Amino acid sequence: MSDIKTIDVKADIIETNDTYTKEVRAFLKEQGVFLINLMASPGAGKTTTLIRTINALKDRYKIGVMEADMDSDVDAKLVSETGAKVIQLHTGGSCHMDALMTIDGLKNLGIEDLDVVILENVGNLVCPAEFDVGANLRVMILSVPEGDDKPLKYPLMFSVSDILLVNKIDALEVFDFDIDKLKDNVTPLNENISIYPVSALNGDGFDDYIAELIRRIEDEGH
Repeated sequence: MSDIKTIDVKADIIETNDTYTKEVRAFLKEQGVFLINLMASPGAGKTTTLIRTINALKDRYKIGVMEADMDSDVDAKLVSETGAKVIQLHTGGSCHMDALMTIDGLKNLGIEDLDVVILENVGNLVCPAEFDVGANLRVMILSVPEGDDKPLKYPLMFSVSDILLVNKIDALEVFDFDIDKLKDNVTPLNENISIYPVSALNGDGFDDYIAELIRRIEDEGH
């Protein structure tokens, strides 16, 4: 029987990412910038949520946005209409942002004149959860049409996030979605997560979410 060497490639990738994560955090601290990592599945309402968030914060903070996609600049064009400083990041087929991509994005965006940067991560509930990009805050969106059982299927995303936005509550009557059941599924994974049922379309529930964002940004000295 031949000896075959086995290498844990994923472990090496994560270890390398962790090195760059420290660089991101040091750079953010040096520049005095608060970074939010926004994660969700395609169609969950990331861009609509992002635009509403920017409009709620832009009178208080100077905001930059990094739009991460495998291709296209559709979302970047929409977000730029808010007046935020925007850069489009193409991940070259990668299903997530990592810390090296993030530090490159921050430097190309130019954050010297910014207070807050929001990274709209590539849309899925798996890979973005595995790679710490060095953000001060991780916000995830779960939309009502996706179902209340998603924490059971994608536990890591719910475990690592600080805030969960349950989006599209204006569609609750159409879908079989139980918010209490969702909370029961999430709490064993992450008892510290803040959960806000919201509608990015009409703004329901956003006041409490924005208030927490402001508290967290101010707590970091911004």
